[in-house]
Amino acid sequence: MKITILGYYGGYPTAKAGTTGFLIEESGYHLLLDCGSGVLTELERHLDPLQLNAVLLTHYHQDHIADVGVLQYYWQLRSGQRQEPILPIYGHTEDLLNFPSLTWTNATRAQAYDPDVPLKLGPWTITFQRTIHPVPTFAVRIVNASGKVLAFTADSAYFPELADFVQGADLLITDTNFNNQKTGKMWHLTSGQTGNLAMAAKAHRVLLSHLPQTIDHQQLLAEVKAAAPTIPILLASRGLTLEV
Repeated sequence: MKITILGYYGGYPTAKAGTTGFLIEESGYHLLLDCGSGVLTELERHLDPLQLNAVLLTHYHQDHIADVGVLQYYWQLRSGQRQEPILPIYGHTEDLLNFPSLTWTNATRAQAYDPDVPLKLGPWTITFQRTIHPVPTFAVRIVNASGKVLAFTADSAYFPELADFVQGADLLITDTNFNNQKTGKMWHLTSGQTGNLAMAAKAHRVLLSHLPQTIDHQQLLAEVKAAAPTIPILLASRGLTLEV
């Protein structure tokens, strides 16, 4: 399983990189996990978007779906051989304002996933865990035929059950939007909470994503490592490719 980081900021893009999006590939199957601002441009550096087999959305905040519309235009207007006649975009149906917009004539179709039922996509089985966030949001666990596990917290505050869901992940991608100085209401993980999550889950590797624009990422990295000293911790960067 190959994972390419297409965007990794939370909230809004910068001149350096876009917001959340990952290309996941195995056995000729190409999945786009979330599709934030700037993701389509970076995707084109790695794969013709017409070669996508599916898109999977964790929730409908704009920093995770901003480029869905331009991806739909791409599929509508760009000529070329498609991997799928119509691109399925998988999303939950707890938001009936955004879900129907995933269908675009002759381009994409809205495909509902049931968070309580495993989803088979290509070579993987995908399961879901509801997170703590202002809108319905679902962490994802992607398992291939060899038993390798990619887990993504999506956007979430810390809660103990999250460690159970991502338990034993070969690669754990975390929403690490705050440093340890953060106080008050939190809809994302702090660096210390990310480290604690990694240790509780016995993750093999951790990739820090959904990063802030105004906090030194090296500080976040150091704080996560302090909380999880035995686990390899990586910072997301645009175009970074990892194998699981």
